[in-house]
Amino acid sequence: MTSRWGYVWGTLVLALLWQVASWRLGELVLAGPTAVLLRLYAEAHHAKFWMHVGSSWFRIAVALAISFVAAVPAGLLLGSSRRLDRVARPIIHLTYPVPKIVFLPIVFIIFGLGDAGKIAMLSIILFFQLLITTRDAARSVTRSARYSLYSLGGSRFDLFRHVIWPSCLPAVFTALRIATGTVVAVLFFVESVGTRYGMGFYILDAWGRADIQGICVGMVVMALMGVVLYETFDVLEKTFCRWSQL
Repeated sequence: MTSRWGYVWGTLVLALLWQVASWRLGELVLAGPTAVLLRLYAEAHHAKFWMHVGSSWFRIAVALAISFVAAVPAGLLLGSSRRLDRVARPIIHLTYPVPKIVFLPIVFIIFGLGDAGKIAMLSIILFFQLLITTRDAARSVTRSARYSLYSLGGSRFDLFRHVIWPSCLPAVFTALRIATGTVVAVLFFVESVGTRYGMGFYILDAWGRADIQGICVGMVVMALMGVVLYETFDVLEKTFCRWSQL
């Protein structure tokens, strides 16, 4: 987890660069950090603003839960069974490189323009990232570790519980941290269609009204969402994978 002073230093540097860019481009193109913070403070007093924030968080949280429950067990199973992995590998290799955002129109046709369609799109993207990482982590568990547990009388369930799952958990958290930037970026796209709430809609609405400060407020909030997600997964890894920190 990044230290408190590290965040303070990084924020000051970014704010300085931001202010310089605002001076160079002009307030009509890029609002300065002070003006944006004041606008953010004002927006925080309106319930509608928090409805935008809450809608975005809801979609991310549900998509994370769905993709985690679906992808991690599947990755563990494929990584532990060469036969199943041999069958699924061609399908994964053909579908993983395809940019999932191109399926957005089809996903919206199937699931609708509401929360279901947006959550489905986010879940699809997260699913593949978690599946590949978990499968590769499970495959990397050495035979000696497996045979050692079997020699002690352990069952296949014990192998998953005491060897494979602990070995894969750090990689799962790493995949989740990497996915934070992707999921927030895709959230902007999915919230630009058929919705009245969400930070993506908030930014596009401000853009349509030529509200530069509003655009910057939305960008800051979405950036903070990414930081919160990243740090949350970092804390969870340190909590549940203490053995890997030694």
